[in-house]
Amino acid sequence: MKIKKILKYLVLSFISLIGLIVVVSSALYLTADMKQPVIDMNTLPDYPLIKTDSLRTYGPNHLRQSKSGLWELSVQGSPAERGVAFGKLAEDLLHYQEEVFVDQIRQIIPSDSYLKFLRFFLILFNRNLGEYIPEEYRTEIYGISLSCSHEYDAIGTPYERQLNYHAAHDIGHAMQDYMLVGCSSFGVWGDESADSTLLIGRNFDFYVGDDFARNKLISFYQPSAGYRFASVGWAGMTGVLSGMNETGLTVTINAAKSTMPVSAAMPISLLAREILQYASTIEEAYAIAQKHKTFVAESLLIGSAKDGKAAIIEKSTDKIALFYSGTNRIICTNHYQSDTFKEDARNKENIATSDSPYRQARLDELLSDNLPVDPSKAASILRNRFGEEGKEIGLTNEKAINQFIAHHSVIFEPANRLMWVSTAPWQLGEYVAYDLNKIFAHPTDTGELRIDSLSLPADTLLDSPVYRQLLTYKNLAKDIRHSIGSHTPLDEALLDEFIASNPEFYYSWQLVGDYYQAFGAEDRAILSWQTALTKEIPKEEERTALQEKIK
Repeated sequence: MKIKKILKYLVLSFISLIGLIVVVSSALYLTADMKQPVIDMNTLPDYPLIKTDSLRTYGPNHLRQSKSGLWELSVQGSPAERGVAFGKLAEDLLHYQEEVFVDQIRQIIPSDSYLKFLRFFLILFNRNLGEYIPEEYRTEIYGISLSCSHEYDAIGTPYERQLNYHAAHDIGHAMQDYMLVGCSSFGVWGDESADSTLLIGRNFDFYVGDDFARNKLISFYQPSAGYRFASVGWAGMTGVLSGMNETGLTVTINAAKSTMPVSAAMPISLLAREILQYASTIEEAYAIAQKHKTFVAESLLIGSAKDGKAAIIEKSTDKIALFYSGTNRIICTNHYQSDTFKEDARNKENIATSDSPYRQARLDELLSDNLPVDPSKAASILRNRFGEEGKEIGLTNEKAINQFIAHHSVIFEPANRLMWVSTAPWQLGEYVAYDLNKIFAHPTDTGELRIDSLSLPADTLLDSPVYRQLLTYKNLAKDIRHSIGSHTPLDEALLDEFIASNPEFYYSWQLVGDYYQAFGAEDRAILSWQTALTKEIPKEEERTALQEKIK
């Protein structure tokens, strides 16, 4: 009888606990406040939206698709004016970007009921997100959201979704172990730069599928307050991932090892936006970074024409540091380098187990081999696919500077206000040159903005057998993963073709081993995994996982 009473007590206690969680969660959900601004459209100028084949204009604002394939947006005015103009000019791009993003979510969460739960979770998690985002940026995002589709209201209202997408970028950074990010960047100046002025190079390796990166957007802002600036991203992203302002200050962001976010805070891209819009020196940038609590750990590489050098703001959820290299070069991958984080447990773990130190060493090696560095050499460094000392480590290896996943790659020459932006595929297409001095001097010019004489040619790799092997590898990898998931066997010749397309990459052998395991050929699976262990493996946990598979 005592046992029955105890069990009854435990069941009632459990039910009560669940009920309490539901009540508290519901209360938090119902009291969530994303601080949606109010825009009185009657106070804004009402321009006609005029569209031609490659150009759209809305008053003094315009959007055009360059002959390079890059989209170029120019907006000006107050936060509301900028947001509304952005939305009206890029309505179809906004829908496309959201469609491919949600499609990625649906591959993980195919059920509409789960999507509704996702909305509940996002509102619960980000219930106070609006408090951490300055009103200027909330107003701009709301202005954009007025042109967003209601097709995805199961996830949230257009404003809620656009606000949350900025936070989703940070969650992607927190999930870097799943290889959503692995960015590499560097700066050189003085005797290490061809013209002695500061030169910045970066790969933004944020991967949400090739379709997500299809419509790269370069935004040229003339805000009513702060500095004019240029930023590279996608439709709807008002935060900054890579950018330069009219004073020659640059900002690029690199993820660091972080815990999963547990509550709302300032999204990193919006912190970078505030720095780019309101800072002209490294110290001013650092002062802005000190003001804000952020979601995740991040490194912000700040280049400054006024200072003539670059530094890294290293920011976690509870600490911040400003790191100077002490030399005429600085390298930023995905771990911290300052004394402040020297004994930080997560940073030490990151250094010991990730590919970040390897890429840092590889960048150091490539810079030394290419001194003095100019924009053309910077592009060749950012496109480099090999390991240390030119070792063949396989295509798409995370230890390479070029992992063939980059959303974009950028080179900045701050003293001259010049920037080069990569074109598809990844950073292999030409780097298109832009002169910010000319662009900001003529903000309503709707002609081609690029400077053909300064643009850097496409990588010769595009015409090589290696590129064809890369495409074969990527396509067949999808087929093999689908075969495993659907338990549909493949022709053995296809597996051989897959291995031949990328034989030095550990994952080629790992995936084939997984295929053999799925179809009961355990001996062949073990042989494949053992071969994988002989290759250059990026992360320690991936090596451990292979060893466990063999056991």
